[in-house]
Amino acid sequence: MTIAYQGEPGAFSEQAARTFFNTHAILKPLPAFSDVFADAERHPSSFGIVPIENSLFGSIHQVYDLLLKHKLFIIGEVKLRIELHLMALPKTKQKNVHTIYSQLQAIGQCDNFLSTLKNIKVEAVHDTAAAARFIQERKRNDTAAIASEQAAQVHGLHILKRNVESNHRNFTRFIALSRKPVRPVGKVKTSLVFAVKDIPGALFKALAVFALRDINLLKVESRPIIGKPWEYLFYLDVEGMPYCDPLRQALNHLKEVCTFVRVLGSYLPFDDSAHTRQRK
Repeated sequence: MTIAYQGEPGAFSEQAARTFFNTHAILKPLPAFSDVFADAERHPSSFGIVPIENSLFGSIHQVYDLLLKHKLFIIGEVKLRIELHLMALPKTKQKNVHTIYSQLQAIGQCDNFLSTLKNIKVEAVHDTAAAARFIQERKRNDTAAIASEQAAQVHGLHILKRNVESNHRNFTRFIALSRKPVRPVGKVKTSLVFAVKDIPGALFKALAVFALRDINLLKVESRPIIGKPWEYLFYLDVEGMPYCDPLRQALNHLKEVCTFVRVLGSYLPFDDSAHTRQRK
């Protein structure tokens, strides 16, 4: 079993892959989210894992667009507490640091800490783990990175200051992807996407199919339809299984009032104690 993820060894996506699958899986780092989707779709024994939303910065829109483009199913999720640390070469002192590297979103998550530093240049790279690797390769004592503790271990860096993120309730939700869907048992979450007709009240009618059956909506996300200005797709996370009532009835009703409906997968939420059964 091979698990593709975006980033480098030490990235948070690697941690998510090890948490959701297991430590014996073969992990495959790739440069872009699109590469992860393509790899999971191409190989029958491959899976993918990608971040889909952060508790502070919201949804990752590119991932939503790729869910529609590729024929993959969401088979589970994992939520990671994002802890960011300032790190450098072992002999580097924080007072000697003039440049800090990290991923753009991670830089934003550490804004309070970075604003207290004087005469420090902050530069963005494509991945937090890549920032740690960059420090190790350049071997300069005036540079530092903001990344995970695992990235520090991978690249032999010393942590100068722990937990420099502005909000310590910083979580990222990752989704696991497969060519085949799963049929989990328990309190199931289902993800789906739909497009409504261009008529008054269309979105209200679409959402009403769930309200009429007391189905809990867990998340609603809209994305523009490429090539159709001012028209939108709506992504929903709801409670229930699409092959059982009342969600089955709701989806049949939804197809009557929408121009497009697709179920992206059903799975157990990460905090469900039985979540590991979804991969069987």
